[in-house]
Amino acid sequence: MNFIYPRTPETHPLTWRMREDDQPVWLKEYQSKNGYVSIRKILKYMQHDEVVALIKNSGLRGRGGAGFFTGVKWSLMPSAYTMGDIRYLLCNADEMEPGTYKDRFLMERLPHLLIEGILIAGYAIQAVCSYIFLRYEYVNVSLYLLRAIQEAIDIGLIGTNILGSGFNFKIYLHTGAGRYICGEETALINSLEGKRPIPRAKPPFPATVGLWGKPTCINNVETLCNLPAIVEHGINWYKNISAKKSQDTGTKLMGFSGRVNNPGVWELPFGTSAREILEDYAGGMCAGLHLKAWQPGGASTAFFTYDHLDINMDFDTVSIAGSRLGTAIAMVVDHEMSMVSLVRNLEEFFARESCGWCTPCRDGLPWIVKLLMSLEEKTGHPGDVKILEELCFILGPGKTFCAHAPGAIEPLQSALKYFMEEFEEGISSDFIIKLRHTDDV
Repeated sequence: MNFIYPRTPETHPLTWRMREDDQPVWLKEYQSKNGYVSIRKILKYMQHDEVVALIKNSGLRGRGGAGFFTGVKWSLMPSAYTMGDIRYLLCNADEMEPGTYKDRFLMERLPHLLIEGILIAGYAIQAVCSYIFLRYEYVNVSLYLLRAIQEAIDIGLIGTNILGSGFNFKIYLHTGAGRYICGEETALINSLEGKRPIPRAKPPFPATVGLWGKPTCINNVETLCNLPAIVEHGINWYKNISAKKSQDTGTKLMGFSGRVNNPGVWELPFGTSAREILEDYAGGMCAGLHLKAWQPGGASTAFFTYDHLDINMDFDTVSIAGSRLGTAIAMVVDHEMSMVSLVRNLEEFFARESCGWCTPCRDGLPWIVKLLMSLEEKTGHPGDVKILEELCFILGPGKTFCAHAPGAIEPLQSALKYFMEEFEEGISSDFIIKLRHTDDV
């Protein structure tokens, strides 16, 4: 990870505590760097609704991909609360988006930052406990989080009557079984309950009927890690980090992967252009390669081309340009790569990870893979590209049970838009000769 600008608490609230030797920051060092100052502050001076209002006014948006406003999400929890009511806070750490590793980066280097964020969120929504739903493959992270949880228990920050405030709260680590669909919050809840991980019908939403039928809030790892700095420095500071280059507030972990000189992830203010990230931070394309396309935020986001490099990386700008910010961990496609082969690889992943609950997703995605394989092998039929376009419509937003299929067809739909000739080249020459012969007749 390169740091072009010096890391300070004011400019890099997520990463300034990180060590240069890549080792985790444990309790003693975390506390020496203002760690757990924010949770002590709110337990002593702030009521639950004051914390909700603070985060709501900060403009913090969820960092998991959807970008929903965190404070608004918290405020959807039932307002009436009596002693004994049970509420849950779930931390979505099931980071399975291909090419994305920002949450792992935070949890491996700053496990106590996540613990403090969870404590703040748990206090705000008056939860009794939190479950960290961790990706199965993150073995080291699970060890780090378990140690951090125990260290927090030992100094009285997790448990009963925390710091004499009357706030009781526990944190549990749950390792998932390794399914992409668990990134969808209701599928995550089903999995946590020991059920098949399929999305639930909404409404009711988890805020009212969630884990074991109780009000539940689900927040992403990076979202929760933003909370301590907002409490410590205030909302005016948080809103001005981007220096008016974006309406979005705070910083975001952004990165580039693929055949670039320096792939990685960096903490940057919203509004940083994609060109700046690619050329200044990722070091540009490897020698001899040219940028052909790129995905701004994970495998389920639509492709951009070279002409889009100067857009600012924030939720609204990327959306207006025709894709989604997603995780903001971008992937480059160079001129030597076949778009048909690349999209086929992505669609194979999405077809395999479909939960199979609704027909368009269960049957449509494997059909897309079959058509793309034919085009890749130059044995496609004349109508195959047309069928792919129709499947993009059939699997689009509002036509499936959850957002898995609509996300899956975004790379295909955009690849057809910008690189149609590569798909048409997959039509078998035998069919082309026959068509020409028919035209002649």
